[in-house]
Amino acid sequence: MQTGLYIVGTPIGNLSDMSTRAVQVLKNVDLIAAEDTRVFGKLAAHFDINTKRISCHEHNERDVVPEIIEKIQNGLAVACVSDAGMPGISDPGFRLVRAARNAGIDVFVVPGPVAAISALVLSGFPTDRFTFCGFFDEKKLRDDNKIPHTIIYYESPNRIMNTIAAMARVMPERKIAIVREITKIYEETIIGYPAELMQITPPRGEIVIVVEPRPERKMSDDEIAEIVNDVAATSMKGAAAELAERTGISKKEAYRRLLDKGENND
Repeated sequence: MQTGLYIVGTPIGNLSDMSTRAVQVLKNVDLIAAEDTRVFGKLAAHFDINTKRISCHEHNERDVVPEIIEKIQNGLAVACVSDAGMPGISDPGFRLVRAARNAGIDVFVVPGPVAAISALVLSGFPTDRFTFCGFFDEKKLRDDNKIPHTIIYYESPNRIMNTIAAMARVMPERKIAIVREITKIYEETIIGYPAELMQITPPRGEIVIVVEPRPERKMSDDEIAEIVNDVAATSMKGAAAELAERTGISKKEAYRRLLDKGENND
């Protein structure tokens, strides 16, 4: 194997998705940096991979990454794997890659499945532009709702119903797709408005949420006028920004409408 760092994608459920190249690389490198050596051990046993391995996860990255970089600089070929899917996608890996790049080390990729992309394709929502927000954070939901195109989140089954309820409050007009157990026996995609999905049986397993783009319907002048009245009490700059955000009109147009309202009141 050529000296360097190999980022290796592994299955997200179905072991048949493991590529021949991934198996060959993992068998032939000098060392495998695994997110959890016990989890990887099951995959290694299935494919008869006996390469020496060390753990590299979010809690020990600061200490382990310099050691791995030193080993590669001394001539070793090292592979990086996460518990499932592509390393670095809401999993350990990107810090190791960044350190390798900074050290001038060659980095190679052995592509594998990515749950976020698989769920996006399964949802049927537009794929030309999308934002992956990692694991769902309710505190960021209002800001996320400003994203006009498709959004993707990871979520745990323990929190999924609370997440759906939060989406029903903040983004009720956007359909969501709950995609679970991708590539496994019980793979399922459930699509609907958040309020509708609050009544479903809580999904189990590994979950990805895909949110459709914001509706493109433009507000009527009467609807915009109501929001003008609502925000006019704040400062002109703040009111214009809020009006533009809530209605989709430009800030210039928002200023004009607020000024018109002020003149009419006079």
